Amino acid sequence: MLVEIGDKIVSTEIFERKFVCDLNACKGACCIEGDAGAPLTIEEVDLLEEAYEQVKPYMRPEGIKAVEEQGVFYMDQDNEPVTTLVNGGECAFVFFDEQGITKCAVEQAYNEGKITFKKPISCHLYPIRVRKFHDYQALNYDRWSICAPACACGESLNVPVFRFLKEPLIRAFGEDFFSELEIVEKELKK
Repeated sequence: MLVEIGDKIVSTEIFERKFVCDLNACKGACCIEGDAGAPLTIEEVDLLEEAYEQVKPYMRPEGIKAVEEQGVFYMDQDNEPVTTLVNGGECAFVFFDEQGITKCAVEQAYNEGKITFKKPISCHLYPIRVRKFHDYQALNYDRWSICAPACACGESLNVPVFRFLKEPLIRAFGEDFFSELEIVEKELKK
């Protein structure tokens, strides 16, 4: 089912499905698997280019090499900008912590106060994927088998996708939009 909120069409799966990332289980596989880099806006391409020198110290040598040879992005099969990949695999901006968990160099630079850009909104919003159409945006829940641990964790904690993603939803669409989502959730529970 779909719900219309302003110029957005929202899948009710973001209210029905439960989700809480479980990095100890998945090790951040969404950053190293898939068929393309993380979707970027044109503004984010500019932000990544501006922040690259501050992000670079957190990156792995392979990621630095990929970015220095190809730039911070490439155009995917839909002619949309996405983050550069290392050998067609993991995002160029990943590094691994002591436990082998994938982390984001951009977010690490942000967390340490080096830059003001947290990370691409597509990464922050995952598992919600946003598609822009002429007159509206569609927000859908993206099912991916590597997120099974997050679904199990969300079920055990009873946290709907949209509540888990409160911060990025507000970052992307504002407080009023999130308030509307809360109203929709109440209506759907009736």
